[in-house]
Amino acid sequence: MTNQPELSSESSSGPPPESFSVNELCLLAELPLRTVRYYIQQGLVDRPHGEKRGAWYDRHHLDQLLQIRKWSSAGLSLERIRELLQGEPPTVPERPKQVGAIQVRSHIWLGPGLELQVSAEDAGLSPEQLRRLITAVTQALTTIKEEAP
Repeated sequence: MTNQPELSSESSSGPPPESFSVNELCLLAELPLRTVRYYIQQGLVDRPHGEKRGAWYDRHHLDQLLQIRKWSSAGLSLERIRELLQGEPPTVPERPKQVGAIQVRSHIWLGPGLELQVSAEDAGLSPEQLRRLITAVTQALTTIKEEAP
């Protein structure tokens, strides 16, 4: 007899063959029992099928725990994990700028002492939108110079 629980394969009156006790689920997900119970309490993992000692878990519960463990080890907060589990699109966080990083920018010379610096990618501008911005800035500059006191 071993100290590790074996996966259930109980009769037809009990849970289905692909079912796990909470201890088996913890072993499979490689998480402490306390953590699994906390995730269930917080609504990150669905409640078990059945009640009390007859409660059992299935593959869906295991998949939820494995996904949470993956996101948690990637540094996501439980609040963000909750949002992702509820269907919010996963956003890719912007990388912080590091020393030596290369970034492409457009420098538009408007006149002596005036230069417009634009990172079209960061600004989310298409080439056509960037051309319209330059035209609008150039026209505004001309208007301001004509109104000089």
